[in-house]
Amino acid sequence: MSSMGKAQPGDPIGIFDSGVGGLSVLRAIRQQLPTESIIYFADQAHVPYGPLPLEEVRAFAEGITRTLLGQGAKLIVVACNTASAAALHYLRKTFPDVPFVGMEPAVKPAAEHTRSGVVGVLATPATFQGALYASVVERFANGVTVLQDTCPGLVMQIEAGRTDSPEVRAILEKALVPMLAQGIDTVVLGCTHYPFVIPAIEAIAGPGVRVIDPAPAVARQAGRLLEAGGLLNRGAQPGEVRYLTSSEPGPLEALLPALVGETGPVGRAVWDGLALQLVDCQM
Repeated sequence: MSSMGKAQPGDPIGIFDSGVGGLSVLRAIRQQLPTESIIYFADQAHVPYGPLPLEEVRAFAEGITRTLLGQGAKLIVVACNTASAAALHYLRKTFPDVPFVGMEPAVKPAAEHTRSGVVGVLATPATFQGALYASVVERFANGVTVLQDTCPGLVMQIEAGRTDSPEVRAILEKALVPMLAQGIDTVVLGCTHYPFVIPAIEAIAGPGVRVIDPAPAVARQAGRLLEAGGLLNRGAQPGEVRYLTSSEPGPLEALLPALVGETGPVGRAVWDGLALQLVDCQM
């Protein structure tokens, strides 16, 4: 890898999230860009980011970015809506030579395609409080009613691998039933964890409600930036995927087959203040 020099097409894409949610983005990137190698970092010592102060999330995002760049990442995907809202602008300013892709709630396509004029957004409190979300709603949702719910507890259910549990069903029903009563025909997933419960959402919302998963659009944007920078890996071999967590590797390792359909080495990095130290990187 070229961690000390200019990025090369064979270098990996770095992806991070507070936990397993960003694996929904990794899954989409693997489908669209199968020859790209990936390093995925799950900051499970601090999951969920949603309730944390934005300044704290920003500091974690910087520490993770430095670690991924140290591992030779050529592009960073901030596969977390909360971290994107808190840190994306700051990261681009701090690392001006690094291409970043972040998450933005898909309010624009929802507003463009709604027939009823009512859309629902499921996201964390930090995403709803961020300037990015407010800007998207202001720019694109004129004349559209946007209903919001933070789905308390849903992220941790997904982190535990319980994507079809009675608890998940209850959380989603509490969020969606009032929205359905007000006529939503579109649900925007404003947290990267939530695509893993799309079957449960669809079962509650019914076939007349469109569910927007932002991950494929993020994967396309990553591909465009790599192409523009001459960094697309045009090799014939499938890329390798490696994982890091700031918690115990076992739980993440156990969830990989169910969430992404494959497994890979899971290493560990521990926080030392606001910096990360690789203790078992399996790299």
